[in-house]
Amino acid sequence: MGDPPPGSAAPLALAPRADLKVGFACNNKCVFCAQGTKRSECGSIPLGELLRRLEQVKDHTHGLVLTGGEPTLYKPLVDLVRAARAMGFTQVQIQTNGRMLAYPRVLAALVGAGATEFSPSLHGSRPEIHDRLTRARGSWRETLGGIRNLCRMGATVITNSVITCSNVHDLPRLVALLGRVGVVEAQLAFVHPVGTALEMFDEVVPRLPDVVEPLRQARAVAGRLGMRLVAEAMPYCFMRGLEDMVVEDAIPDTTVVDLNGQIENYSRWRVVEGKSHGPPCEGCAMQRRCEGPWREYPERYGWDEFVPLPAAGR
Repeated sequence: MGDPPPGSAAPLALAPRADLKVGFACNNKCVFCAQGTKRSECGSIPLGELLRRLEQVKDHTHGLVLTGGEPTLYKPLVDLVRAARAMGFTQVQIQTNGRMLAYPRVLAALVGAGATEFSPSLHGSRPEIHDRLTRARGSWRETLGGIRNLCRMGATVITNSVITCSNVHDLPRLVALLGRVGVVEAQLAFVHPVGTALEMFDEVVPRLPDVVEPLRQARAVAGRLGMRLVAEAMPYCFMRGLEDMVVEDAIPDTTVVDLNGQIENYSRWRVVEGKSHGPPCEGCAMQRRCEGPWREYPERYGWDEFVPLPAAGR
């Protein structure tokens, strides 16, 4: 998830779920990373400071997502999870690249501390696809191992895979692999062109029309395997016949506690500033429901690909 820039949100209204950054150290160097160069700004935040930040939001939120960077590299992560549960957070999700979960002791410690959900990220059905995107040799093997461990122990798992130029045609095979190892809920997220993804835009960001058929095939695979498959950041005009995959309505309202401790209403930022509507949207039957594309996409490619959906009966 990309971060809202400081000061961009309207007056704060805390949401039911908090997204806490533990620092930006990471053992991958993904070509689509929304965090860009933040890993050089702050590898980790002291545990005491993170606990102070949780105190600020605990009375208004019940769910917590721990992210970064890569949170499983954060040495006091188990203590942080345990403290969050003691504060009253009923759900604690670890948003992770999944590599450290290949080590059973790491996974067992997090579950024992009270982690309730894991969101590991696999970006290809083969190592040459995934490792090229993460720029970390061996990351596919470890991430897949982590996902296997999660599924074997019956943990709640919602995988996330970022849609890029390099893996768009691999999506059906990727979903098939996830289903075979036991994943029952997966998300395919169109790359957000910020951070490193913006710097590498031409290499990383596919054209939206090229995503439609791979999504359609991936959905068919998921259906055969009994999986729930959703898509993020895909406007409705590209999802004809796939409308049930659009996930935005189901994303919990989220408060982001960012690197500097500033609290932002990410849910509002995503709609008002992160995404955009253009001239074709004005006549679209889904205008009020659809969030539109990430605004960086039409800034580069324009609005010609966007064809408004007709109102019923027209």
